[in-house]
This record gives sequence, structure tokens and C-alpha cells, in this order.
Amino acid sequence: MTLTILCALPLVGALVTLLTPAGGGRPKQIALAFSLLALIQGIIVAARFDKGERGFQMTEDVTWIKAFGAHYALGVDGLGLLMVLLTVALVPIVLVAAWRDTTRSSFFAWVLALEGFSLVVFTATDVLLFYVVFEATLIPAYFLIGGFGREGRSWAALKFLMYQLGGGLVLLAGVIALYVESAQTGGGPSYLITDLQKLDLSTDIERWIFIAFFVAFMVKAPLFPLHTWLADTTEKATPATSVLLVCILDKIGTFGMLRFCLGLFPNASQWATPVVVTLALISIVYGAFLAIGQDDLLRLVGLTSLSHFGFITLGIFVFTSQGGSGAILYMINHGVATAGLFLAVGFLLRRHGTVRISELRGQERMTPVLAGLFLVAGLATLGLPGLSQFVSEILVLIGAFDYHWWVGAVAVTGIVLAAVYVLWAYQRVFTGPGGDPAVSPAEIPVVRDLDRREVGVLAPLVVALVLFGFVPGPLLDVANPTISALMEHAGVSDDAPVVAGGK
Repeated sequence: MTLTILCALPLVGALVTLLTPAGGGRPKQIALAFSLLALIQGIIVAARFDKGERGFQMTEDVTWIKAFGAHYALGVDGLGLLMVLLTVALVPIVLVAAWRDTTRSSFFAWVLALEGFSLVVFTATDVLLFYVVFEATLIPAYFLIGGFGREGRSWAALKFLMYQLGGGLVLLAGVIALYVESAQTGGGPSYLITDLQKLDLSTDIERWIFIAFFVAFMVKAPLFPLHTWLADTTEKATPATSVLLVCILDKIGTFGMLRFCLGLFPNASQWATPVVVTLALISIVYGAFLAIGQDDLLRLVGLTSLSHFGFITLGIFVFTSQGGSGAILYMINHGVATAGLFLAVGFLLRRHGTVRISELRGQERMTPVLAGLFLVAGLATLGLPGLSQFVSEILVLIGAFDYHWWVGAVAVTGIVLAAVYVLWAYQRVFTGPGGDPAVSPAEIPVVRDLDRREVGVLAPLVVALVLFGFVPGPLLDVANPTISALMEHAGVSDDAPVVAGGK
């Protein structure tokens, strides 16, 4: 029941928060309390996890819909555990960051609901259960985008929903096909991952089902060319909502590529590798160029994720242990660094009412702490050695060069372009002249620097970026067995040594 309790805590908290009468800040206090309970339960799961063991641990399995072979089945491996920890760690930070943004209890309830559904997705070991909750995550996400944020949020929420529902419908076709195949060739219908891995699918059927799953995960991730909802959503939603969407919800896309595309359709995944690698490289370069051209900081940070998800996808599909380990680490480190950027931009927005680069200048003089923390998160985003994302990018690039030299060469340009969009944005907003040249420095309104609550929001993220930049071993120890199992299942002989974690 360990995983059931983990998933249930935020969902129960969402209901209690919604039913609590507003006043005195009680709903948000209750929401924070339940998110901290989920964090504690996540730590308990991590403490019970044996990092040297392959396969799913702490499994739960109860028959759900017998006629369909569907089960309420949960379990965690290294990949699932890391995503669980990322989720339970970010949600309390998001709640504290949004503490003064709204008094509506529905916001905090929807945050907890999204957390609960995401935890089920990351621990589900039954494909039908995964699909149902995969779609359920859209409900709180839609209301968080459309109900809170800036002008134009309703259209952004609708665009987000249409893209995601389209991807979900394609995924449903693949889920139904798996049911048919398991019923005909598997001795009876089953949606359990362990049963589906034993199916002997024909080449054509495996490829078609792979395409259905991969397209859905392309939308969720996002990946070029199904990414156009991303920038509008992050621009119009609240920064706290953008953290939940980009740093947690969108990870379901790359999580699904590892869990299902490689885990269930290894031959089709290798067949599609040239196309997927090409799409990943386009995402890396195109996303970086789009970010460079943005004037809105929230839109800029959102588009950087198109480039970063390209790196993650590239690491997954080069089929090497380094690339796979780097992809999993990238999912975690990107979540931490991008959360820091979004929340820092949100603090700027609260002070100025705008985050348009052309309307901001010289912020470093007035808000040096905010400027410094933004810079650390930005340097992590561009892969500065000593910060955690550098380790991820190096591992992915090693895998890319091992796949083919030109793939690695193109991917490296993404790091160069990242330095451009991060440092140029920082220079214009915090240190450069910028702004309206007709306005003298004396006329620029004075704003206060970060208070203790805001520093407390960003400080854990910065600590994590530095800590895992110098000591990535614990994360690698958890990720490596999962990648080794996937490589073995795919029948791939990895000539290079497996990345060793710390002992």
C-alpha cells in the first residue's frame, strides 16, 4: 500500500482543500500540509527502494476490469522513483511560490490533483491504468491554465487541451491494439507491462503501435513539430502553473518513451531511430533559435524546453547506456533548473507587472539577490560545468557522438545557442541599458529585492543544481539499472562502459 498512499495523499488533499471554507489562508495551509505529507511518503519510498535491483519494486496488483485484463497495478523502478521524487519535491515549492498570488482554494486544490494524477502515471505498471490517468492529468492542467494567469489564458488553455486530447486519441488507438494483440497471441487479454513485454508482435503491428504511442508522447513532451502549444501556454499561465506543466507534466512524454516505446516496442524503436534523432536535433536547434528571438521572458523559458526535450529524446534513442542515463538525469536536472527560471521570472512579474525584456533594464541594481539566483538557474540551463545539467548534457553528447559524429556535432550547437539566449536575456534584463531610451535611470521605479519566503523558494533549487553538479552519483546509481535493463531488452550491445555512480 506504500505507493497507493503516496498517490492518494495529494488527491485527498485536493478534495479537503476544495471543501475548506476560505478565510485566514486555511485552504492553502491544508494544501501545503498534504504536499509535505506526500514528500515524506516519497522519501519513505526512496528509503525502501533497492537501487541494485532491476525491475519494479513495492508492487501492488489488484484486478480492475477482468474482461479487459486491466489491473490496478503500481510499482517503481529507478526511472519511476526519480520522477516521483521530482514531483513530490517541486509541488511544495510551487505552493509556497504562489502563496500570495491568489486566495482561491481551487488553485491549490488543482495543484494537488495534478500532483496525485502524475504520481499514478509514474508508478502505473498497467497500460490501461496509465492511459486513463494520462488523460485525467489534463483536467487540473486545463483549469490551472484557463482559470489563473494573464490575459489570453483561455485561448492558451483551449489550445493546450486540443493538442493533448489529439495525442491522447492517437494513444488510445495504440492501447486498443495492444488489447487485441494480447487477447489473440498472449493467451488472454492483459495490460500489465510485464505480460505485454512477452508478446510476439509482428513487425508491422509493432511499428504501428509504436507510432501511436510515440506521437502521443511527442505532443506531451513536447517535440518538433507538435510543440506549438508550449510557448502560448507558458506565456499566459502563471509561472507556478508553468513549473507544473513543463517540469512535471511534460516529463510524462519522455517517461513514456522510455517506459513504453523502448520497453514494449524495442525493435520498432530502433527502426524509427533515424527519424526520431532527426526530430530531436531539429527541436534542439530550432527551439534555441526561437528562444533567442523572444521578448517575453516566460515565453522564452518555455521555448528553451523545446530544445532541452530534444536533448532528452536524443539521449533515449541513441541506444547507449550513457545516452539513456544522461536522458534520465536530464529529466530531473531540467525540471529543477527550469523551475528556478520560471519562479524567478514570476517574482519579476509580480514586481513590474510585465516580463517583456524590452521594458525591463538594470534590475541587478535593485534586486541583486533575484538577479543572482536567476543567473545560477540560467547557467545551469546552458550547461555550465559544476552545475547539474552539465553532467546530463555530457552523457547525452557522448551517446550522440557514439551514434554518429555529425549527430553529436549538431547537438553541440544547442549548448552554444543556449549560452546566447540565457546570457543575452540576463544582460538585457539585469545589467544592460535596455528599456525605453527616453527614460532616464532616475525615472525607473524602485522595487524591493526578494523577501525570505521567495529566497526560501529558490534556495532549495539552487542547492540541488550545485549538489548534483558535483555529486551526480546517487542519481546515476538509481538510473543505471533501468537503462541496463532497457538496453538488454532491446538486444543492444553497448560497447562503451556503463556510467558508474558514486558508492
